Amino acid sequence: MDTGAGEAFIRDLASFGVPVIMFSGGEPLIRDDFFRLAECAADSGMRLVLSSNGTLINEAVARELRQLRFAEVGISLDGIGPTNDLFRGRQGAYEAALSGIRHCVSQGLRLSLRFTITRANYQEIPAIFQLVEKESIDRVCFYHLAYAGRGSRLQKQDIDRQQTREVMDTICEHTLDLHRRGMPREVLTVANHADGIYLYLKASESQPGRADAILNLLKANGGNSAGIRICSVDEVGEVHPDQFWRHYSLGNIGDRLFGEIWGDTSEPLLGKLRDRKSLLQGRCARCRYVDLCNGNLRVRAEAVHGDVWAEDPACYLTDEEIGLE
Repeated sequence: MDTGAGEAFIRDLASFGVPVIMFSGGEPLIRDDFFRLAECAADSGMRLVLSSNGTLINEAVARELRQLRFAEVGISLDGIGPTNDLFRGRQGAYEAALSGIRHCVSQGLRLSLRFTITRANYQEIPAIFQLVEKESIDRVCFYHLAYAGRGSRLQKQDIDRQQTREVMDTICEHTLDLHRRGMPREVLTVANHADGIYLYLKASESQPGRADAILNLLKANGGNSAGIRICSVDEVGEVHPDQFWRHYSLGNIGDRLFGEIWGDTSEPLLGKLRDRKSLLQGRCARCRYVDLCNGNLRVRAEAVHGDVWAEDPACYLTDEEIGLE
């Protein structure tokens, strides 16, 4: 989309009542009109979020992000030093991203570090926590691997179920350590809704009173919301159920308004995503916690089983835990 089409799209989103817009990519800061589009969104009353690799955020860019009142700047960092450079395919990417992080912190921007978990980097999670503490980063998000887009090439690089449980325990331990030392941070895990249930089960053993509160939060959240509360619109105007569904378009905003596309439940996939529970198969269909995770990531099931409604292969909960034994 050119600048005019981008501004028209943003105004359409605002008229539909979209509360938050995340500028992502690729790398959104490559666009010459990025700040013009961001200003249009700010003037339309939407909350602004940026997802970037951080390498292009200098002092001037960080200052302008602050002036436009970006609610959050997310910077992807998939390891320390050479690990991140290898993941990004560019030597020096880590130092450039670290410079971007520091510029954002110096401007008082709310900063979120984003880390995608693979076999190549999961052992660096403790070092990521050290970086979060050292650099005064507000929030860190650990993404499970989704086998879609570029991630489809990394399927064999995903950690196994036991390693995933160990990673979750490590994340919990470091989160609690920061809290105990008076330096609490927001710590999120993303793209595997088994995580919330795993935390609930852990709390049920150690803090039963706390577990009830966790269960209520999970019920309110409702699990995976692809095609329900989130969507992705790409650079040519194709609307997708979320950022992992780039291979499937619900329609193009050049042909219809966003609200018309998003409200058209006759679209085969969209309608089914919004009422998916009866379509789920395998362990997902019989899981006692399906109301909490809503079937997890359907794109991962499609990538492994060739069926959107098959069980999510990345669910690491045991049969006993989900009520199958």
